[in-house]
Amino acid sequence: MAYALVTGASSGIGLRYATALARDYHYNILLVSNQEKELELAAQEIASQFGVQTDSLYINLAAQNAAEQVYKFCKDKKLEVEVLVNNAGMLIFDAFRNTDPRRIETLLMLHVVTMTKLCRLFAADMVQRQTTNDKRPNGYILNMASMSAWMAMPSITCYNASKSYVLNFTKALWYEMKRHHVRVLAVTPGSTDTGLLPFGPTFGKILRFFGITMPPEKLVNRALKVLFRRRKKTCMPGAWNYIIVPIINHLPDWLVLTAMKRIPLNW
Repeated sequence: MAYALVTGASSGIGLRYATALARDYHYNILLVSNQEKELELAAQEIASQFGVQTDSLYINLAAQNAAEQVYKFCKDKKLEVEVLVNNAGMLIFDAFRNTDPRRIETLLMLHVVTMTKLCRLFAADMVQRQTTNDKRPNGYILNMASMSAWMAMPSITCYNASKSYVLNFTKALWYEMKRHHVRVLAVTPGSTDTGLLPFGPTFGKILRFFGITMPPEKLVNRALKVLFRRRKKTCMPGAWNYIIVPIINHLPDWLVLTAMKRIPLNW
């Protein structure tokens, strides 16, 4: 049985991806994360609940050679990765000029360098793989971008820019991989209810009721359905996001600057 590799798989959305891929699509799972205890526990629970094989790799994905180490791990253990989910990420919320350069480097390594290199290494294997069923793809690559990738958003400048890279890189890769029967998808979610949103329970309930905030399980189920059943380049779960993105992109500069004054940052 083939493997699905999920980065950032020890918690949050990554854990939902790993769980859904094992439960609904019957893949063996390689969980990759920098949270050692959570990683081992997640791997054990998925294996026991869904009867699949699981492996875990504790690694700092922001390290210079992280992608090569992940790839070597798979080769050494003879794991055939059919699904690659690049989910690991971080958010920096601050005025850019106040941001620690080391945090900027970590974010860019994680979102841009390691993600790109993992795609390069595993895409080559997927292209070489030949299936007996012409209708079955040779592999799947899912990269987690963000709704912010479609717009410019001060205060999350580095996150915003790096997710724009993820989106455009993935769209370009979709064209290259299509002729090789490898499906590639960029997921651009908006607000996701992971329990960390700064809203009170009443307001949070209102946001969930109107679909502005999406439960992570719903996000993951939607993304995987598009990856496996459709041939789209991008997926932006949530109907509201298709309304919000054009509105924000057409806000006048004076309104954006006024809103920035209400954000408690030292601009």
